[in-house]
Amino acid sequence: MKKLLLLISGILVSGTIIAQGTVTGRVLDGDSGEPLPGVNAMIDGTTIGSISDLEGLFTISNTPAGGQTLVLSYVGYETVTQRINVAGQTLNIGTVMMNLGAVGLKEVEVIASLAIDRQTPVAVSTIRGQALAERIGNQEFPEIMKTTPSVYVTKEGGGFGDSRINIRGFDQSNTAVMINGVPVNDMENGWVYWSNWAGLSDVTSSIQVQRGLSASKLAISSVGGTVNIITNAAEMQKGGKFNVDIGNDGYQKYGLVLSTGLGENGWAMTVQGTHTRGNGYVDGTKFSAYSYFLSVAKKINNQHTISFTGLGAPQWHHQRTIGFFDGISFQVIEDHPRGIRYNSMWGELDGEEFNWRRNFYHKPKFFLNHYWTVSEKTNLNTTAYVSFGRGGGTGPRGRINGSFENSTRFYDDRYGDNYQGQVRFDDIAKWNQGQSVPDFGADKQTWFEHNPDSIDNRRGFFDDKYVSDANYGFIYRASMNSHNWYGILSTLEHELSSKFNLIAGFDGRYYKGIHYRRVTDLLGSAAYFENDDINMAGTFFNQEKPATAIVEMTNDQQIDYFNDGIVGWLGLFAQLEYVADKLSAHLTLSGSNQSYKRVDYFNYYYSDELSEAAGLDERMESSTESQLGGNIKAGVNYNINSKHNVYFNTGYYGRQPLFDAVFLNFVNKVNPDYKNEKVFGLELGYGFRSRYLNANLNLYQTTWTDRFRQEGVDLTSGEEGTANLSGIGQKHQGIEIEVFGEIFKGMRLDAMVSLGNWVYSDDITTAVFDDDQNNIGSYTLYLNNVKVGDAAQTTARLGLTYTLLRGLRIYGSYYYADQLYASFSPVDTGFAVEDNLGALELPSYSLIDLGAFYNFKLGSLDMTARVNVNNVSNTKYIAESESNNHPESGETLKEVNFGYYGFGTTWNAGLGIRF
Repeated sequence: MKKLLLLISGILVSGTIIAQGTVTGRVLDGDSGEPLPGVNAMIDGTTIGSISDLEGLFTISNTPAGGQTLVLSYVGYETVTQRINVAGQTLNIGTVMMNLGAVGLKEVEVIASLAIDRQTPVAVSTIRGQALAERIGNQEFPEIMKTTPSVYVTKEGGGFGDSRINIRGFDQSNTAVMINGVPVNDMENGWVYWSNWAGLSDVTSSIQVQRGLSASKLAISSVGGTVNIITNAAEMQKGGKFNVDIGNDGYQKYGLVLSTGLGENGWAMTVQGTHTRGNGYVDGTKFSAYSYFLSVAKKINNQHTISFTGLGAPQWHHQRTIGFFDGISFQVIEDHPRGIRYNSMWGELDGEEFNWRRNFYHKPKFFLNHYWTVSEKTNLNTTAYVSFGRGGGTGPRGRINGSFENSTRFYDDRYGDNYQGQVRFDDIAKWNQGQSVPDFGADKQTWFEHNPDSIDNRRGFFDDKYVSDANYGFIYRASMNSHNWYGILSTLEHELSSKFNLIAGFDGRYYKGIHYRRVTDLLGSAAYFENDDINMAGTFFNQEKPATAIVEMTNDQQIDYFNDGIVGWLGLFAQLEYVADKLSAHLTLSGSNQSYKRVDYFNYYYSDELSEAAGLDERMESSTESQLGGNIKAGVNYNINSKHNVYFNTGYYGRQPLFDAVFLNFVNKVNPDYKNEKVFGLELGYGFRSRYLNANLNLYQTTWTDRFRQEGVDLTSGEEGTANLSGIGQKHQGIEIEVFGEIFKGMRLDAMVSLGNWVYSDDITTAVFDDDQNNIGSYTLYLNNVKVGDAAQTTARLGLTYTLLRGLRIYGSYYYADQLYASFSPVDTGFAVEDNLGALELPSYSLIDLGAFYNFKLGSLDMTARVNVNNVSNTKYIAESESNNHPESGETLKEVNFGYYGFGTTWNAGLGIRF
């Protein structure tokens, strides 16, 4: 009997083994032919599956015998299903080509000049939408990019969307940011405000960080690099997704995406919306934000496709600023009962959180795209776009009995006598209304009592009212920085032969920046009085406009200043590409004409005759200044074999000056010495590719000369003047290493090291002028070999992701930053002394992040759950210093400097449902 049972058991086991097999295959991108790592390969109706490796290869073991359905899925691509027959052995299905799952996404990637692995000779790191969705949580959008070499990111004051990014030591005004190939850097100051794009992470298909002069064909501000953000397009497949996220300090986020899929009539539409709110990690930084995204596409025929994309993120958030004039050094913050969360900008008004600093903005951007397949060899892709930015930032204006808002008298004692409390906004409002607040000093008088000499020309309704002005009482003002921006970008791609391609195009832009201040809250006063407008006698203002996410500007009453900055741009570009089996190369030429015009409604008369009679040299409308610029770039990549490649690129960029370098001192006076900044870059790279491990090595050098900066200076003679510093130079060089891949089954490695040496390259001597532009002396800055501040010159990261079981991944990340120097102004920090101490080096720091992601089925629904914990060890570290004070004997760095600590431990969790 026992022998019979053993025999039956053996037959059953053998049958089980025979009834299972192995399925293998390879997945490639349908357009580029590149391998697709991370594709989910599943046997439908089971939990059996695997993920493709770096070469796009996958192996599914223990597959049941018989007819099965293989499902291949990847974020941003169309899902592929294929019937297979497993016969108890290895079944190789060969190569599967996966196509992008959105209408027009391939064409957008061409417009955006995305780099192609082992072909485009630039240093590049790509972050896919799936990795972004899993890791970003309640972090800021730029923070996900600090996983790449030579990228440094901080949260600055810690308000929602206030993060900033540096690439290779260059700040955001010198790093080009593009959405779907369209530049978004402010056309006046070059800056990027990430709070304007708070919802962008929810609709991002991929981010490509191109370091150095980049692959972009446009003449853009890519001194440090280019961040190419590709948004989702109208999805090919019908469906949707709902997600909810929670996190520390009341963080909540809700989002919904719906897609119609590509219908028989050729139409497809995807719409998305989110709402995010929370209290903020830093005290008094409450926020509320919305985002929306709409993409509609129509495939007219095989030659023509049109698409429309609109996105925006109306938001408001409270902020934190720190200055040494407040007496708030690093040490004061560290010793405070609220610690690194303390914020001196906020308090309560009428029982609600109120903050001197509140950012509010809405910057919708709309794209209309036409993709035309002219012939088998020629494509013409055109994007017309428009953006209407509305909003600004708030702050105090005025003083009480000679004291500005930072005086200790305006703070309560909720933390005890030894620590600064919160702003007494209710008491400020009482004082503004004439009520007695003893420790504020003398009570406020009515307008007539305070200004008895003005009775003859200003006697009227407000005489017996409590009115504020720039020196008497506080108001809550908003600095409005709105804009209207129109542009068109057209790219022609033509295949000259099997190896040569020509890409040429046109880039036109018109930008009008609208700048003024308005009253947001009178804080109890009946009105605000000022006479800053040369065209009006002193005026009382009692209009109050709230600082809300959706900004209303109709009939605004402007105070303090009012001017427009008008910038025009006309650019042409051409790129010749050579692509063979082993060798690829490109030569890129671009040129542009940038125009500048300033209209000042407060400092000049409406009538030119009045301006001339008043002896003003300029008029309300300035002359239009024009400046040519452009670049030339060349690069070559050589694939030694299937595993090794090397590349080289170089380029020269003549960059037009920023707006404030053309018009000096916030008036219409043109700088006679403005000229182009010059950038020269060299880069050498090596790449290694294998099934399990990829590696990149980059060596770079960027020189940047003829930077302009205007500073007020004190001469040794005691005279004060203005120096136009036009010869500032910098040299940035370094080494970058990236390693990533599956080091063993189920374990993925992502690591990077970047070692930089970023310094000022020369001393500078410049003439100094008085207010009448008379030369009153010279001024020398001793900057040669002084370290460039504001970003860590050495960074490293080690990340590990382990697949515990099908659909469940855990990860850990270690980040290290060193050679971090303070942000400084050369004039303000003693660089006029030859033996100066140079840049202040801040302490190095390291951070650990952990997280988990689980993808599972619930009936017919695809579910995702995740949790992320950032700075697990609650490390206390200085992320940036706004001062450059070297401690003297008996002092510490923290006692004599101010700036921002990074966040302590934060967490977030999310649940998503795809249907």
